[in-house]
Amino acid sequence: MFHITVNHQKQYEKMTKLTNGWMLIFGLGVGATLLMDLWSAVLRRMGIATLNYAMLGRWCLHWRSGIWFHKSIKEAQPMGGENVVGWTLHYLTGIAFAQVFVLVTGRQWIEVPALAPALIFGAATVLFPWTVLQPALGAGFASAKTPRPWLSRVVSLATHLVFGASLYLCARAFTAL
Repeated sequence: MFHITVNHQKQYEKMTKLTNGWMLIFGLGVGATLLMDLWSAVLRRMGIATLNYAMLGRWCLHWRSGIWFHKSIKEAQPMGGENVVGWTLHYLTGIAFAQVFVLVTGRQWIEVPALAPALIFGAATVLFPWTVLQPALGAGFASAKTPRPWLSRVVSLATHLVFGASLYLCARAFTAL
């Protein structure tokens, strides 16, 4: 007969809580990234350019050759698998951002989500593309080298605000389950 001691039961409960926490963060990250991608698809249908995630993959695949910065990522040597790598990194970044957000706000935010912290966090996440990604891809700091830098900045900020709002919407959906 199977016998569970009190200590084993506590370990099981701790592991279940940890697993559920990771599943929630995974769901928040994937869900918010997916909703952000739907927003980007709407922008593209309106003729507004958004990041082609194959270029993110190309950038990362060039790291193997020690190339971190490009004059123009579009002109860089195409790399096999760049689309898959780019989209995978995009979703992993969304999951990582969700993890950071939950670490900053505390797990209780998932149970009682509030929109303001999610929007503030979403706005803060735009600092990564402005200061790291865009300069490395050849677009300059905060898209300074693009044909219409202010449009690029507004689109980036709006997209990251949508990510923040989507964290909130996904948390609300999870609490309704």
